Amino acid sequence: MTLTTRLFIGFLIGCSTFCTAQMATYNYKRTLDDVTDEWHKLTLPDAVFGKVKSDLSDLRIYGTTVNDTVEAPYLLKIFSDKIIHKTIPFDIINKSKGSNGYYFTFQLHSEATINQINLNFKEQNFDWKIELQGSQDQQEWFTLLEDYRILSIKNETTDYKFTKLVFPDAKYSFFRLIVKHNEQPELVSAQLAEHEISGGSFIEHHIKKFETNDVKKIKTTEINLELDQPVSISQIQIDVSNTFDYYRPLKIEYRNDSVKTEKGWNYYYKTITNGTLNSLEANSFNFDNTIAKHLKLIIYNSDNQPLSIGKVSIKGYEHQLIARFTEPADYMLVYGNSSVRKPNYDIAKFTSKIPNSLDALSIGNEEIIEKLEQPKVKPLFENSYWLWGVIGVVILILGGFTLGMMRKS
Repeated sequence: MTLTTRLFIGFLIGCSTFCTAQMATYNYKRTLDDVTDEWHKLTLPDAVFGKVKSDLSDLRIYGTTVNDTVEAPYLLKIFSDKIIHKTIPFDIINKSKGSNGYYFTFQLHSEATINQINLNFKEQNFDWKIELQGSQDQQEWFTLLEDYRILSIKNETTDYKFTKLVFPDAKYSFFRLIVKHNEQPELVSAQLAEHEISGGSFIEHHIKKFETNDVKKIKTTEINLELDQPVSISQIQIDVSNTFDYYRPLKIEYRNDSVKTEKGWNYYYKTITNGTLNSLEANSFNFDNTIAKHLKLIIYNSDNQPLSIGKVSIKGYEHQLIARFTEPADYMLVYGNSSVRKPNYDIAKFTSKIPNSLDALSIGNEEIIEKLEQPKVKPLFENSYWLWGVIGVVILILGGFTLGMMRKS
């Protein structure tokens, strides 16, 4: 056997040992069954999120054979909403007063579909009803919105504005806005757009515990929520039972730390997002993916009576791994390692080569990866008599050297 062959075999053995040792640095594993093709997909179970890093960078797919361990590359796909917001150019060609209020006419530069108009008025405090119409020739007008409410409130405690018009897709050359108000409003600017949201896939999570507490001293309502386990969340929807108008500042927090003291547990929360709970639009709040189990919603009531909160729903985007398997092996998903970095796989640069249709893998139950115990280093002298004997010999030798030096002197 040549030296080159020996070195190559040694390199392969070293790689196999390295991969096996790498797997031992993770805490958990799940078997992946039915690996029959080169490409497969698998949906991450909810139970995984509480045991991985917040950026999911410690997910790995390893395969074991009789003599080797291989790593399968993967892509993490999060089925978040795909938002397309296309601004449509236009001119304001008419500002006038009529029997129903003040008119603003928008003329599009070309034929286009719009379903949203954002308005910006100079006035900072108003509560108006508007009507929106569409026409191809300014002769015949068709109503798109009627008695639609827009609102702006700005004072020492509140800064809230709702001036977005949302309506079904419409394709007209002209759009006419009618503000039903006695005094002429000053329209500073407007934005006509086609707004589309698609592609998202939500998973609704069960709320295990729901507690509401009105804190009269600081005029807030606290809603404490507990999920079955830590999961990735990205949307909270709040249903309010009251039928009167309201707009209340809202803060959404999640528990990110806790400390046990002599008096009990102290819990620390981190803000996810802020918003406004109001009666004009759907109280749905989206935010970046956050892994959490305990949540706190704080509603600032000011001098108003607390709201009656109905259902609260918590959702998160589906997380999926798309993996490539090039060798037959017993594959498993491993995770739970706070010291590893995000992997850098070649397949991220060649996504066009991934088939559109993929078979899903069956994921096994979670198992704890047993750690290899480090062999204990035994003391040089397990019996203390040996140690005292050695010390005695050393003393005799040193004493002999000392007497020898004294005689010479």
